[in-house]
Amino acid sequence: MTAIAMSENGRPHPQRTRGPARRARVRGPLAVVLVLAGARVALAGDGNAQPAAPGPNPPPYLADRGTGVPTSMFGTYIRRGELIVYPFFEYYRDDDFEYKPSELGYPGEEDLRGRYRASEGLLFLGYGLTDDLAVELEAAVIEASLEKSPEDLSPMPGRIEESGLGDVEAQLRWRWRRESETRPELFTYFETVFPHSGEKALIGTPGWEMKLGTGLVKGFRWGTLSARVAVDYEEASSSHFDLGEYAVEYLKRLSPRFRVYLGLEGTQDELSLITELQWHVSRNVFVRLNNGLGLTSRATDWSPEVGILFTLPTRRTPR
Repeated sequence: MTAIAMSENGRPHPQRTRGPARRARVRGPLAVVLVLAGARVALAGDGNAQPAAPGPNPPPYLADRGTGVPTSMFGTYIRRGELIVYPFFEYYRDDDFEYKPSELGYPGEEDLRGRYRASEGLLFLGYGLTDDLAVELEAAVIEASLEKSPEDLSPMPGRIEESGLGDVEAQLRWRWRRESETRPELFTYFETVFPHSGEKALIGTPGWEMKLGTGLVKGFRWGTLSARVAVDYEEASSSHFDLGEYAVEYLKRLSPRFRVYLGLEGTQDELSLITELQWHVSRNVFVRLNNGLGLTSRATDWSPEVGILFTLPTRRTPR
């Protein structure tokens, strides 16, 4: 049995699945080129440039995000000693969801397209261990359904419904070089998804899943750009290692109250456009209104998200 997967940002990936729609597909050369180009820029430039030190008045290139470590949540950063608590809700609609009956426990190897729907409640926790190291934990409960294709002649039921525990995952995120005026910030992350409910094809995790990724961030007066790419390991997959998700992202602080995010995120030939509005109702609370639109046929058609993010400082948090 296989199951729907989660993206690096913690959401059930609108453009990737680890079960019915998972295939050996065309790799993502765009992501590799972007990250390699960014690394070349990072290793070039002023050899005497100094990284930005955390402080109450960050330099202009940190104006959009501050001095924190990038988290797996779009446009969200965490500082030493901060605790992030983020409860949120997501919905998924995909009218051409790719699956094989055999991946759902029924005879049939033909690639088919069904109708997928899911609603999910999630809780994300993050903590800044140091100025450059953060840890995350996320868990979900989900209700999902799949209506089989009219062309599906297998004995699979016309509609499959599952509910229960969704993905449970942990991440470690390390910023190994801070940004300067001439060089981007560089970071690495490691993610583990814990196996459970392998008998549930739509929502379970049949085996260990791990991800190792790297990325860069560079701030400008007109906004902040970032790019990342990862390599995936899936114990239950026929090909254990594969190129994982990649993304190119833009973040801009419009005012003390509002920030906007725009991103292209994909896995192999599944690509989605992600938009987000962040409304900061107070210094430590903001509302996230996120929307995902599939740009390719294998990406989830529509995946909105809404939640309230709380940043709780501790005595270890810089003033």
